[in-house]
Amino acid sequence: MTKYLANAIDPTVLKELRSADDAGRRTVPLTDEEGGAPLRCCLRRSAPGERIALVSYAPLRRWAAESGADPGAYDEQGPVFIHAEECGGPDGGALPFAHAHRTVRRYSADGRILGGRLVEPGDFEGAFAEAFGDPAVAFVHVRAVEYGCFLYEVRKG
Repeated sequence: MTKYLANAIDPTVLKELRSADDAGRRTVPLTDEEGGAPLRCCLRRSAPGERIALVSYAPLRRWAAESGADPGAYDEQGPVFIHAEECGGPDGGALPFAHAHRTVRRYSADGRILGGRLVEPGDFEGAFAEAFGDPAVAFVHVRAVEYGCFLYEVRKG
């Protein structure tokens, strides 16, 4: 079985997002009284009482700036939850947030969307194998169906 790695937001990027988000807004921490927010810094759900922040994040834009690609109109930004302070990052275990329907969106090396598909809980390995079976696919984004939010990036490991 091929191993697919869920990539959390890079710690350097998190440091920037904890000051100002990708929309240029100052980050405002809050105490999560109920818990359950999907944290993109450590790829787990928040616990009640944790300090978190909801920030605007542009994953494709940041990737394009590093790679020199131009995603054009495919560039987008959206809301993500992160810890308000530095955390230990992901534990490297099973694929996170895989308990519900998700969308796997495929991207080429130049940042263009190559398609996507709805993924049933338990079928992530199959969806990733299908996506990475296409040599034009450089990476995929896993997104929530309910709101379309970016959850994490996957590259073939």
